[in-house]
Amino acid sequence: MLGFFNRLLAHDDAGKLLLRITIGGLMLFHGMSKLLTGASGVKAMLAAYGLPEFIAYGTILGEVVAPILIILGILTRPSALLVAFTMVVAWLMVGLDKTFVLEKTGAWAIESIVYFFVGSIALALMGAGRFSIIKNPKWR
Repeated sequence: MLGFFNRLLAHDDAGKLLLRITIGGLMLFHGMSKLLTGASGVKAMLAAYGLPEFIAYGTILGEVVAPILIILGILTRPSALLVAFTMVVAWLMVGLDKTFVLEKTGAWAIESIVYFFVGSIALALMGAGRFSIIKNPKWR
């Protein structure tokens, strides 16, 4: 019986596609808000740390370009690493003081940052799988 269920659910490439759509799609919401409202909030945070404001445009790469590439299955591994790096920066800028904090609902205060970080690392390790818009596996 267990063997039957294991064979029935053995669709690694479909799982990779689902993970790509989830990580890329949900991260894209964060990026779209910055495209629509501008990067002024990120610029202000960077300025508060004494960092140059132009770095804020890196969030467009990590929250818009990389997620789109991840969804499409193009350059998935480097794009996933870029999202993971973006999450490290987000943690350092807005989540560091929340690392050991629980929300009122009991959720970890930085769980979305950790979710995107770990999911992106998993994608970087696994790659896009065969469900990609590009056929050359080197570009997946």
